[in-house]
Amino acid sequence: MQPVAAATTGWQASIELGLERRGPRTVPTHQRRRGPLAVQRPFYPEGDVCHLYLLHPPGGVVGGDGLRIGVRAGPGARALLTTPGATKFYRSAGATATVDQTLWVGPDASLEWLPQEAILFPGAALHQTTRVELHDEARFVGWDMLCLGRPANAEAFLPGSLDVSVEVWRGGTPLLIDRLRVAGGADLGGAAGLRGHPVIATLLASPATPDDLGQLRALEVGGDAALGVTLLDGLLVARLLADDTAAAKDTLRTAWEALRPRVAGRRACPPRIWST
Repeated sequence: MQPVAAATTGWQASIELGLERRGPRTVPTHQRRRGPLAVQRPFYPEGDVCHLYLLHPPGGVVGGDGLRIGVRAGPGARALLTTPGATKFYRSAGATATVDQTLWVGPDASLEWLPQEAILFPGAALHQTTRVELHDEARFVGWDMLCLGRPANAEAFLPGSLDVSVEVWRGGTPLLIDRLRVAGGADLGGAAGLRGHPVIATLLASPATPDDLGQLRALEVGGDAALGVTLLDGLLVARLLADDTAAAKDTLRTAWEALRPRVAGRRACPPRIWST
């Protein structure tokens, strides 16, 4: 994993995790951390799959803070990572918070990256990058969910800013290079923007088939939510716009439960922390 240059201001935190198959289980074999990022002890509700909870004890991120996360799943590893709750990005006085995530999945390995939502308070500024590198025989399911503003309190994201990019590579070949910028009312409300929906989410799954595409396109979403699904060279990309995080989480979870048996080779086993 290549180090990412740290910002010069704010509270910087980083964690690098190595996961390997040891006998019947996947275990964390490497952990290098700095600042307030950590993982709890692993859980094994499925026997062999390592369930890990990524912790950020401060609970909130302000302008100038930086989080750097690297996960490497070695050959044959089976792991699911999530977070115990929402990550909050607070109003910025001018500086931008940064989140850099790199996920590497080795041969015959399976990684599920399922963090809970990030809430961007009005006036927050976030630059987030995610890069997923897959071996030719790797399996991956991941999602990202952002709530812009606090819709439950009728607080819009303005004057916040968001710059988020996602890259997925398999065997050195790019499958997806995507970027979203939100910097004003036109981006939030325009027909070519978020159409007034404060919650945006993306789900990625690979390898996927046309049957998986049809299965997700048949999902019902409630209210004024909108779901679009595409298949790009075996990478399933589902994009969701919603009015609240509860509806978005229900849709993402339903999609994951439908995809997991084929993509990850096992029935859905939701992390216990999602029920607390």
